Amino acid sequence: MNEFKIEGRNAVIALLKSDKPINKIMIAKGDRQGSIFEIIKLAKERRVIISEVDKNKLDSLSETGHHQGVIAFVSPIEYKEVDDLLEIAKEKGEAPFLLIADEIEDPHNLGALIRSAEIAGCHGIIIPKRRAALVTEVVVKVSCGATEYLPIARVNNINETIRELKEKGVWIVGTDGNAETLYYDQDFTGPIAIIIGSEGRGMNKLTMQNCDFLVKIPMYGHITSLNASVSGGIVLFEAVKQRHSVGK
Repeated sequence: MNEFKIEGRNAVIALLKSDKPINKIMIAKGDRQGSIFEIIKLAKERRVIISEVDKNKLDSLSETGHHQGVIAFVSPIEYKEVDDLLEIAKEKGEAPFLLIADEIEDPHNLGALIRSAEIAGCHGIIIPKRRAALVTEVVVKVSCGATEYLPIARVNNINETIRELKEKGVWIVGTDGNAETLYYDQDFTGPIAIIIGSEGRGMNKLTMQNCDFLVKIPMYGHITSLNASVSGGIVLFEAVKQRHSVGK
């Protein structure tokens, strides 16, 4: 498999602060402003090869068009197994807190969901192998480096995975505009996996049927749908509020 290109200063800094192996870093010649100093310092500490190249070279290599004068090259992401995510929760002594992205096709939405899930303290995100965005350079860029910290499991069948999670005591909460329960009335304090459906279509029918609970976000304007990553952020941080207020 080809190398991944991690673009942008914040994403590269997050990469350098992680334990992930880095093949090399390219920076624009003569660029010595702002956070580029921190990138060079961290790269030297980790003994990562730094190459100075013309900005035109970075422009030609860039997948996002927003490299900000720096591109890092790493091996492709190492996807985890769902059991790995549950083991992380167990090691932390916490109830599993997972996000399932059901056929999210827009890499920008996937990247934003990964970013929100990492900030929210999720133990991992689950994505399908088919009919969905993979973790590409664009996803890594939009996540602002969150892909370096949030374990990502890629599965053959979302519904089979849901059934396995339920057998292991994880409650499945789906988001659907026609649900009767408002998201802030749902209990998110136990072992849960929150499902965010695809852009426009939402969850498919079988996935919806396999959920233990369905919740909706109230909408009062003329527009009756939210961007998938926005919906995910709203529900995730309701769960964060509940999970961190337990016992207080």
